[in-house]
Amino acid sequence: MSAPTHTRPHPAPAGGVDVRLPWWAIALPAIIFAVLLLLILNPVDAHAATGDPAVGQLLDRIQQAVLHTAP
Repeated sequence: MSAPTHTRPHPAPAGGVDVRLPWWAIALPAIIFAVLLLLILNPVDAHAATGDPAVGQLLDRIQQAVLHTAP
Protein backbone atom coordinates (compact mmCIF):
# COMPACT_ATOMS: atom_id res chain seq x y z
CA MET A 1 0.00 0.00 0.00
CA SER A 2 1.49 3.34 -0.96
CA ALA A 3 1.27 6.49 1.10
CA PRO A 4 -0.09 9.69 -0.47
CA THR A 5 2.45 12.40 -1.13
CA HIS A 6 1.91 16.02 -0.19
CA THR A 7 2.75 18.74 -2.67
CA ARG A 8 3.07 22.44 -2.05
CA PRO A 9 0.03 24.43 -3.14
CA HIS A 10 2.17 27.42 -4.18
CA PRO A 11 5.74 27.55 -5.48
CA ALA A 12 8.40 28.53 -2.96
CA PRO A 13 9.49 32.19 -3.07
CA ALA A 14 12.69 32.77 -5.03
CA GLY A 15 13.99 35.56 -2.75
CA GLY A 16 16.05 35.30 0.44
CA VAL A 17 14.66 34.51 3.83
CA ASP A 18 13.44 37.51 5.83
CA VAL A 19 14.32 36.91 9.48
CA ARG A 20 13.51 39.55 12.05
CA LEU A 21 14.97 39.16 15.54
CA PRO A 22 13.68 40.96 18.60
CA TRP A 23 16.04 43.52 20.12
CA TRP A 24 16.85 41.35 23.14
CA ALA A 25 18.00 38.44 20.94
CA ILE A 26 21.07 40.53 20.06
CA ALA A 27 21.40 42.73 23.17
CA LEU A 28 21.38 40.03 25.85
CA PRO A 29 24.13 37.83 24.39
CA ALA A 30 26.23 40.94 23.75
CA ILE A 31 25.82 42.12 27.35
CA ILE A 32 26.61 38.68 28.75
CA PHE A 33 29.67 38.42 26.53
CA ALA A 34 30.89 41.82 27.73
CA VAL A 35 30.40 40.88 31.40
CA LEU A 36 32.25 37.58 30.98
CA LEU A 37 35.05 39.32 29.12
CA LEU A 38 35.41 41.84 31.95
CA LEU A 39 35.54 39.01 34.48
CA ILE A 40 38.30 37.32 32.52
CA LEU A 41 40.28 40.54 32.20
CA ASN A 42 39.89 41.45 35.88
CA PRO A 43 39.54 38.22 37.90
CA VAL A 44 39.92 40.08 41.24
CA ASP A 45 36.25 41.05 41.02
CA ALA A 46 35.15 37.43 40.64
CA HIS A 47 35.04 36.08 44.17
CA ALA A 48 34.81 32.36 44.79
CA ALA A 49 31.81 31.15 46.70
CA THR A 50 32.64 29.84 50.15
CA GLY A 51 30.92 26.54 50.52
CA ASP A 52 30.94 23.55 52.79
CA PRO A 53 34.27 21.69 52.53
CA ALA A 54 32.36 18.42 52.80
CA VAL A 55 31.05 18.91 49.26
CA GLY A 56 34.61 19.13 47.93
CA GLN A 57 35.63 16.05 49.87
CA LEU A 58 32.61 14.15 48.56
CA LEU A 59 33.48 15.06 44.98
CA ASP A 60 37.10 13.98 45.55
CA ARG A 61 35.95 10.60 46.86
CA ILE A 62 33.63 10.11 43.91
CA GLN A 63 36.46 10.96 41.52
CA GLN A 64 38.82 8.53 43.29
CA ALA A 65 36.18 5.78 43.18
CA VAL A 66 35.60 6.29 39.48
CA LEU A 67 39.30 6.32 38.70
CA HIS A 68 39.96 3.16 40.70
CA THR A 69 37.10 1.20 39.14
CA ALA A 70 37.88 2.25 35.56
CA PRO A 71 39.76 -0.39 33.54
